[in-house]
Amino acid sequence: MKVAVIGSGGREHTLVWKLAQSPKVEELYAIPGSAVMENMAICVPIQVSDLNGITDYCKMQHVDMVVVGPEVPLTQGLTDICEQAGIAVFGPNKDAAQLEGSKVFAKDLMKKYHVPTAAYASFEHGEDAKEYIREQGAPIVVKADGLAAGKGVVVASTVKEAVDAVNAIMEDRVFGEAGGKIVIEECMIGEEASLLAFVDGKTIVPMIAAQDHKRIFDKDKGPNTGGMGAYAPAPVLTAKLQKEVEQKILNPVVQGLAQEGITYKGCLYAGLMITAEGPKVVEFNCRFGDPETQAVLPLLDSDLADIMYACAKGKLEPSMVKWKNAFSCCVIMASKGYPASSHKGDIISGLGNVEKENVVVFHSGTVKRDAAFQTNGGRVLGVTAVAETLPMAIRKAYANVEHISFCGMQYRKDIGAKGLRHLK
Repeated sequence: MKVAVIGSGGREHTLVWKLAQSPKVEELYAIPGSAVMENMAICVPIQVSDLNGITDYCKMQHVDMVVVGPEVPLTQGLTDICEQAGIAVFGPNKDAAQLEGSKVFAKDLMKKYHVPTAAYASFEHGEDAKEYIREQGAPIVVKADGLAAGKGVVVASTVKEAVDAVNAIMEDRVFGEAGGKIVIEECMIGEEASLLAFVDGKTIVPMIAAQDHKRIFDKDKGPNTGGMGAYAPAPVLTAKLQKEVEQKILNPVVQGLAQEGITYKGCLYAGLMITAEGPKVVEFNCRFGDPETQAVLPLLDSDLADIMYACAKGKLEPSMVKWKNAFSCCVIMASKGYPASSHKGDIISGLGNVEKENVVVFHSGTVKRDAAFQTNGGRVLGVTAVAETLPMAIRKAYANVEHISFCGMQYRKDIGAKGLRHLK
């Protein structure tokens, strides 16, 4: 099988790393990929925004399956174009990708099919939104409708903060076109977890639960980021709760989309809040999460290419998906100034000192110059360790983080701490 992975970040590095292990994959492409992927895949310098360029290249190379990493090409319809060209795709089509591309679409769908989520209202005019906020009070959550690279959400502790967020999103357009509409939600109380699932249009096979850490500083302080680390499995989502998520969230959403004439195939990511009333949806993503992918896929004990191709062809079987009896921990190392900005060009040292066994360093934002890796983004590296227990995985990850250094690096020291509290 010839497979092409679309994207260049840490999630795509993880997908390429896992797919390269499949005996079924004879040729692997990364479009555009990155320097770290070059020893596993043929990197092709086509931008992810060039949907026709990607499709034409894959046709020319007789690629059997395209695996789409980022959300933007999915929401723009890359799956539709590839499928029209006769190429199988792991990733939802443009209509299904609205689940992530529009928070208003997702909330309205959940309301229609009785999927538990926060109470909400959506607005196209800032003054109406601000009036609603003053009526509701704080804390309250303000979300840009469209894609904002994981940063279009403000959890406001005061009415003023919420009003300022509306102004920033709708008037100052800090997230560009994503702020044309907004969703105002009640602030849910609980602990967050992420449950990703393989979906073939009808069959849904959940992966193991993970827990992401969105805030930049320890103890969930500071601004939101794209994710500062993750671990899996997350004990907050017990077997009983996971069954509840399948029955009340995953199944109704996929079946609801089908009733709307939309077939969902690919990875469905449910960001959850475990509240006193049970699990509720914070958000849906239409692709693998970053950094959850770096924590979840190292624990997969099956052939990822087999699973993805079965999803693309509508032939997924639950027996295809097996997991290791182990834990993983991924610690993100970010550049100076992140998340407000990112520092580029700082030389990364110590990568050669990382343990070879059960430790992988996934590259989120690096570039190779003069045989040395340098920082090239906000989130730079994801150091992932796998071990028999969660405490061992955490210790192993942090021990290897200490081998690596670059100017201004920052990382959280408490990835997995919530999981340890549950296990006690």
